[in-house]
Amino acid sequence: MHYTLHQLQIFVKICETKSITKASEELHLTQPAVSIQLKNFQDQFEFPLTEVVGRKLFITDFGLEIATAAERILNEVHAINYKVSAYKGQLTGRLKLSVVSTGKYVIPYFLSDFLQKNAGVELVLDVTNKSKVLESLDNNDVDFSLVSVLPENLKIEHIELLSNQLFLVCDKQFKPSKKIQETSILHELPLIYREVGSGTRLTMEKFLNEHDIKVRKKMELTSNEAVKQAVIAGIGSSIMPLIGIKNELLNGELQIVPVKGLPITSNWNLIWLKNKNFSPAAKAFLNHLREQKERIVQEKFSWYDNYL
Repeated sequence: MHYTLHQLQIFVKICETKSITKASEELHLTQPAVSIQLKNFQDQFEFPLTEVVGRKLFITDFGLEIATAAERILNEVHAINYKVSAYKGQLTGRLKLSVVSTGKYVIPYFLSDFLQKNAGVELVLDVTNKSKVLESLDNNDVDFSLVSVLPENLKIEHIELLSNQLFLVCDKQFKPSKKIQETSILHELPLIYREVGSGTRLTMEKFLNEHDIKVRKKMELTSNEAVKQAVIAGIGSSIMPLIGIKNELLNGELQIVPVKGLPITSNWNLIWLKNKNFSPAAKAFLNHLREQKERIVQEKFSWYDNYL
């Protein structure tokens, strides 16, 4: 047997995602590179680790056993690395976060200084929709989650990081009058929605229901980036978080249409399970946020004021 740690990491990720495509995306590798490493790993065993039925990838029972063993090996490797760093007097360990998709525009700025000062801390960051974020938190798979809508069915604690403002956004060709629009304008526009389970969609639908707005036409897309590109292309309009459209507003690809009742205001919250037993790395990160969040907001997000 001559398998490498790299092959173990790839195989474990394939087992988690049940997809070579998704595994390659999460590992930031090309699909051919992942496929080659899977084949090289597979060739070292007499029994198949995976099988393809139709176009779907399945992990065999033998493959699942190998994945479990591989994960144990990788955990031991991480433990060795942490022990070396701890011996040097460095803060060590994994910091695990799940973040709603639009939160990827927020969380890096609150992580940057902390990770630079604590090189022994390894970040594990999962960016997905709200439903999966809360599932990972409920399963205690992560230390923290970043959401814009607090869950009602989990016992959590939280810290507010940043305000979240949602505006009606159109492409540069749209020509509204200069005055603030009535909500009736939303009856006329084709609206683009995020997928079911998205916090942005939940907030948008709540606003539409409260104002008894019947949508003329709608499209559903599965990421903030997809919605943004569709709006830029003139396919429709959407109610979008300001945090994700900074560059497009600056270069004129998108424009905010003033509407009564907008922006919708909530907060980006870092949440964790009540009575969570924090690792030293997680505890240090929370202390960092409590001490530095005001400075970070002032330095990194002062551009907000231009649109409020």
